[in-house]
Amino acid sequence: MARSARSALLLAGLLASAGVAHFVAPKQFDAIVPKSLPGSPRTWTAVSGAAELALAAGIAVPATRRRSAQAAALFFAGVFPANVKMAHDWRHRPTPAKAVAYARLPLQVPLILWARAVGRGAART
Repeated sequence: MARSARSALLLAGLLASAGVAHFVAPKQFDAIVPKSLPGSPRTWTAVSGAAELALAAGIAVPATRRRSAQAAALFFAGVFPANVKMAHDWRHRPTPAKAVAYARLPLQVPLILWARAVGRGAART
């Protein structure tokens, strides 16, 4: 298996795992939905989980990999406000919890770059 295909499948696996987690343990995701979004946090949790599953499926299929990876990069940027909310909400928690919340903030950058790289490595269709 080529390195770019392996990278794409790893990214798809990460997205699929996160998507499933939104449905298995939704409360943790509900808590980080910004209050400024209309509707219920559970709806946003379900929508973002479904989006992650769809992106994972698209990245796993070579014919849709390029567009899906581009969409994943936008998705990773789009969920950044939830990570900011989590960091803010957790600022008074014990140090290990704060470290997790703060570590999520810069993590978005490599995720965006990874998705972009997968998209660039995919065949144009």
